[in-house]
Amino acid sequence: MLGLLSHTAPLVSSPVTIFLIVLAIILFAPLLLNRLKIPHIIGMIVAGIVVGPFGLNILDRDSSFNIFGQVGLLYLMFLAGLEIDMFHLRLNLRRGAVFGALTFLIPMVTGVLASVYILHTPWLTAFLLASMYASHTLIAYPVAARFGITKSPAVLISIVATIVCVIGALLVLAGAVNIEQTGQFSYLGMLWLIGKSALYCGAVLYAYPRLTRWFFKNYSDKVTQYLYVLTMVFLSAWLSGVVGLEPVLGAFFAGLVLNRYVPVNSPLMNSIEFVGNALFIPYFLIGVGMMINVGVIVRGNTLWVACVMLAVALFSKWLAAYIAQKAYRMEGCDRGVMFGLTTAHTAVALAVVTIGYNMVRPDGTRMMDETILNGTVLVILVTCAIAPIVTSGAAAKIKLRMLGAPDTTAPDIPRIENILVPVSNPITAASLAELALLMRRRKGGPRADRFYALHVRNDNSRASKEMGASSLALAKGAASGVDMPMETLERFDLNTVAGILNTVHERDISAIVMGMHRKSNVIDTFLGGKIEQLLQGTSCMVVLSRCYIPVNTVTRIVVFVPEKAEYETGFRQWVEALASLANDVGCRLIFCANTQGRSLIAGVIARSGLGIRHEYRPADGIDDFMLLANRVLDDDLLVVIGARADTVSYTPEMTDIALFLQRYFGRNNLLLIYPRQGVHAVPETSSDEFSFPSFTAEQLATFADPLGSATAPSPSVLRPLSAYFRRLLNSLRH
Repeated sequence: MLGLLSHTAPLVSSPVTIFLIVLAIILFAPLLLNRLKIPHIIGMIVAGIVVGPFGLNILDRDSSFNIFGQVGLLYLMFLAGLEIDMFHLRLNLRRGAVFGALTFLIPMVTGVLASVYILHTPWLTAFLLASMYASHTLIAYPVAARFGITKSPAVLISIVATIVCVIGALLVLAGAVNIEQTGQFSYLGMLWLIGKSALYCGAVLYAYPRLTRWFFKNYSDKVTQYLYVLTMVFLSAWLSGVVGLEPVLGAFFAGLVLNRYVPVNSPLMNSIEFVGNALFIPYFLIGVGMMINVGVIVRGNTLWVACVMLAVALFSKWLAAYIAQKAYRMEGCDRGVMFGLTTAHTAVALAVVTIGYNMVRPDGTRMMDETILNGTVLVILVTCAIAPIVTSGAAAKIKLRMLGAPDTTAPDIPRIENILVPVSNPITAASLAELALLMRRRKGGPRADRFYALHVRNDNSRASKEMGASSLALAKGAASGVDMPMETLERFDLNTVAGILNTVHERDISAIVMGMHRKSNVIDTFLGGKIEQLLQGTSCMVVLSRCYIPVNTVTRIVVFVPEKAEYETGFRQWVEALASLANDVGCRLIFCANTQGRSLIAGVIARSGLGIRHEYRPADGIDDFMLLANRVLDDDLLVVIGARADTVSYTPEMTDIALFLQRYFGRNNLLLIYPRQGVHAVPETSSDEFSFPSFTAEQLATFADPLGSATAPSPSVLRPLSAYFRRLLNSLRH
């Protein structure tokens, strides 16, 4: 019956009805399968089999499924590259490359031997078929993302292995096609392919960051940014196909390059994930199911060939994961995730068998006959069904292991922070809210930080009310873009400072994120009278922001930490806030502090569990801070840790720093942070409690200094003039 239905016209041909059926499948398949504890990916594929031309023949796999299916596959690979934590990826790069070599070579060797000695194929066909076994698609990556384990070593190792396998399979494919067409292996042809690939990668690595930074600086509309990102993804995929690689590799590579400019907790990332998971990726999975003809499996010796192919595909990938797990002393659940992520075959497998089927030898036979073609279909069906099931079971165990890790939250810091974002101008309201969201410690769930947007007015004019409503709406919209609730507060009070202070006491606020004062006249101070009154009236952490570019386009975060800042009660709070910001933005974090401060900062970051790229530079006084003027670039974010008067870390030099910021850093992006204050003047953390796991304080002090000198300065504030100019020349040379 399945075969007869496949030769008749589909029951539905209206575009509206087709789209309605597809949307119904996308909507109801996950709801039904969640009750049965089955991953929704399988439901999409099975639904495609049922409604497709080889099932009930309700829908035909027409051009719309070809287009949306290809878009969905590219979107899936792009998301996989975009969601990767680049810091942890670098840490697992070597292990991932080794696992990639294992999960490529073992299927290649096993596939060639099985094809030649069991299926009795020619050697060239065996190599081409083995390249299909060696490649894989990250079809189960959404399962790992749903469990929140994308930063685990098993997932990152599998991602690196995917890059190795896809490139290796494509090189084998190109070599086999070259031999079939010319009768010999061409080293020049292979070198030309490698050269074109290197040129393509270099062009994307050079052009994409510069274009993206310029575009995001000049166009802040989220819809425009989303369309730009998609355009760059498909441009990279197209260029990848032009040089002879698969478009899926280009989409994945674009995700890696754009990863830096799309923070995980941003409205843009939320929009990208929403559209992909709601439409394009399910369309691709349904299209995969519609290609599968279950009826051909029982014809002739197809079942035998399919079983051999399936056994080789599954066993070789499992063996590679098993060897890697034992070599790196990982647990069984890690092996399950690595096996689940690397066992599904779709894109490259279809490309390989299609090319082999279309290649006709001089004697009229095909390089790959219909039996191998149908066997590949079964391999795709079974591996796409097994991959999410195995990944789901292993990912749950990894998640439980992660949740069982000890909580390193300091007892003197509130477990849940209440963060206040005062907004007065619609132009800056959204950017302030996004900055506060990127600096949050608790990312989600019942323990997430709570956010409040506040507008204070002291008149009842219509213009004041409309400005307040617009500012609050934009701030709330920025929070909604990342699925984070933000309560809006409109307050009528004597003045702005009184309104903020009253809200701080009423809502038990632990941090304030607000815009920096703009000097309006000659006698005005750098902070302004209102900010100075606010700092005197509250002890919570205050973050003053002045950013001329979007935060996600920042290249480095340079933090100047004054002497004795580690003795303040809010020391750990601002360190973790900056670490969260660097983690979300994906940029380098550089701390300029004295020896003790560097050691304690390193310990806080190590204990926080945030994987970020952070470095340390020696800085002991105001003259070290002055040297930063020559080294902080327009795309950097300068962070200065301030101090309220009469606090432990306050010195008369703080006045000089404010004047220096006003004079020399007027065009730089700036954050001025005043830590939370307490009643005691002892370090809130000790060097023993927060010791850096890999470096001592003396080793940290000897780190190379790309911002300036590589030698720690002397403690004296008033250095000889000759030494000052010598350090200045060194900084300019670097």
